[in-house]
Amino acid sequence: MKKIYIIAIVMIAAAIILLTTAAEDMSTYSTFADAARSGDRVKIAGQLSKDKEMYYNPEKDPNYFSFYIRDTKGDEQKVVLLSEKPQDFELSEQVVLTGQMKDDAFVATDLLMKCPSKYKDEEVYIKEEGK
Repeated sequence: MKKIYIIAIVMIAAAIILLTTAAEDMSTYSTFADAARSGDRVKIAGQLSKDKEMYYNPEKDPNYFSFYIRDTKGDEQKVVLLSEKPQDFELSEQVVLTGQMKDDAFVATDLLMKCPSKYKDEEVYIKEEGK
């Protein structure tokens, strides 16, 4: 077999593996109710419930952070993040969690925060100036 054919077969196999692993992450957002029903690993988008307790004690367990999130349907649920508390977590506008329901809490392994833009004040100033 020629070298070019071997290289082509390896590149095609690598592309198939890459697309397969990327497809696992291309899921739609779910709600806590959907996560409880399915028991599968899902993504949930929601807002931080700032009036509820957040617990993080790095001396006891640096990979345990719990807080409450309100999903897009308005359901509120306790979330346990199996990682350290992200910096400026309280300032986030929206949170996207990846994980699954276990007992009475959503156990998240990944967290993505949408933080307020540093240009937000500037945008407000420009809008007011344009009046």
